[in-house]
Amino acid sequence: MAHALGTTRDQLLLTLLDARETPEIFPPLLARRLRGEPIAYITGTRGFWSIDLAVAPGVLIPRPDSETLIEAALDHFGPQGPRNILDLGTGSGALLFAALTEWPHATGTGIDASPVALAQAQANAVRLGLAPRARIVAGGWHGTGEAYDLILCNPPYIGTAEPLARDVIDHEPHTALFAGPDGLNDYRAIAPLLARQIAPGGMAAIEIGATQAAAVMALFAAQGLVGAVRRDLAGRDRCIVVAPDRADPPRCP
Repeated sequence: MAHALGTTRDQLLLTLLDARETPEIFPPLLARRLRGEPIAYITGTRGFWSIDLAVAPGVLIPRPDSETLIEAALDHFGPQGPRNILDLGTGSGALLFAALTEWPHATGTGIDASPVALAQAQANAVRLGLAPRARIVAGGWHGTGEAYDLILCNPPYIGTAEPLARDVIDHEPHTALFAGPDGLNDYRAIAPLLARQIAPGGMAAIEIGATQAAAVMALFAAQGLVGAVRRDLAGRDRCIVVAPDRADPPRCP
């Protein structure tokens, strides 16, 4: 209803709930939601960290759980921040743009294999005024060959047989969700890249499923990476912070 009225949810609840007739566009929007379409696709926007992103079908909807990666980076770098950032599988650009907003002197690269995601990320870069500092390029888990102070990644990590809510399975891109029978296929590809592309003193924050910490940590350890698990606000394992073994082991609360 707030979207249909062209206002914020807070403003709607405070002042407009009974002040106007139902807009004509509201019933069709409601019908879409009743058919299971995610609200973010219906309204075309999703808040993440301190930014509002444009989102559309074909691109994964950012989740609040992924903000755990930004929190981990803040703990590591503090206000000084990283000089350069790599966002692997950037999707809408949520992680990259949240980090660039947090550190105005940083530059970043977002990589994705999906043309739809690349177009969405580029549009968000322009929308947020970050295009001069953000490079959006096509690619996969091979990275760029450059070293980065901060690497962010929210890869697919759901096993192919795991159940999902209807609005997720019916509407969000399966290539951004599923990663083989055990949900670990993409971590197997990412682990070798991290060892090559984390700059000295840098770190990577990689999102994981709540039961995957031990398995993913083992994959990273096999590549000479040391890591620590960080939990989200619900107390679930959500992020692995990794660094080359030449650096001090990362510490996570």
